[in-house]
Amino acid sequence: MTKKETNNKKRMQGVVTKIGSANTITVKVETKTTHPLYKKIVKTHKKYLVHNTDTSIAVNDKVIIEEGKPVSKNKSFYFVKKTA
Repeated sequence: MTKKETNNKKRMQGVVTKIGSANTITVKVETKTTHPLYKKIVKTHKKYLVHNTDTSIAVNDKVIIEEGKPVSKNKSFYFVKKTA
């Protein structure tokens, strides 16, 4: 029997806004949703603390992050890759 692997982890794309202490970056993720009554597109954003081991990341880089096992109290996302 083989185990069926499922990947139910969230993947998001955002922009690096801050490089914190060692192995931590702050990523701002914007989402667009439609307002239920007025049918207008509304942009919202949220900032995530991300565990990062790549040293070539700079502010304003676009990155992909993935949900994973919590590293600390507020940090439960991991850096996946840098996008163009």
